[in-house]
Amino acid sequence: QQFSTMSSKIKSTGTPDEFELSVAEELVRLEASSAEFKTSLRDLYITAAKEVDCGAGKKAIVIYVPFKLLKAFHAVQQRLVRELEKKFSGAHVILIAQRTILGKSFARSSKTKGLRPRSRTLTAVQEAILDDIVYPTEIEGKRTRCKVDGSRVMKVYLDSKDQANVEGRIATYASVYHKLTNKQVAFHFK
Repeated sequence: QQFSTMSSKIKSTGTPDEFELSVAEELVRLEASSAEFKTSLRDLYITAAKEVDCGAGKKAIVIYVPFKLLKAFHAVQQRLVRELEKKFSGAHVILIAQRTILGKSFARSSKTKGLRPRSRTLTAVQEAILDDIVYPTEIEGKRTRCKVDGSRVMKVYLDSKDQANVEGRIATYASVYHKLTNKQVAFHFK
């Protein structure tokens, strides 16, 4: 019975690993114990979870959620993240929607009709990942700095009204984005 409720919280293509099961178990426990989460978490589930090393002995937990459920997760994200960070000993928790990237050859495939949607391009998916990582803070602006040695650094300007809440997470955001997209990013407040 306990495993069936945990498996209802995680829907993935393969078998979930030990870490994903522990995150799913925590979601089930939150749903059962807390009245505020009972109704909001009932229909929500995750697709994957992984632990990302952020350097200096810090870890971040990246939880992938289905794209269709992202809005529902955003409604409870702040409370959910706070509770999960308590349970996982202070590791930063980040929710990201599971998105699909289609290659350039998508339109040339005989099975598909029409053009590749803009939301499925590599660039669009990476931009959306950046938005997911910094949520609920909004991105005010972006600049790409090309250095003389050819390396690129994206400067992302965040809303300054959330500076007090987000200041301690900036290094985590940058390292998680680098792990997922292999792009350097620096966060600033505007």
